[in-house]
Amino acid sequence: MMNRFIRAIAGAFIVISVVLAIYVNINWLWFTVFVGVNLFQSAFTQWCLMEKILFKLGVKKEADRRTD
Repeated sequence: MMNRFIRAIAGAFIVISVVLAIYVNINWLWFTVFVGVNLFQSAFTQWCLMEKILFKLGVKKEADRRTD
């Protein structure tokens, strides 16, 4: 469940920041870059701030499932 929340929040942040860049100010694209860089670094470091925030809010981490 945690991964679904993280993907949904990241996707929403990106869409919202692009819409804000189009209609409000182009500098909102820096927020899109911030989200993208965080997604990229979490692929290598296995650390995600949003995961920590969601865990403190009570969202459970899913168990590692093997499909062997």
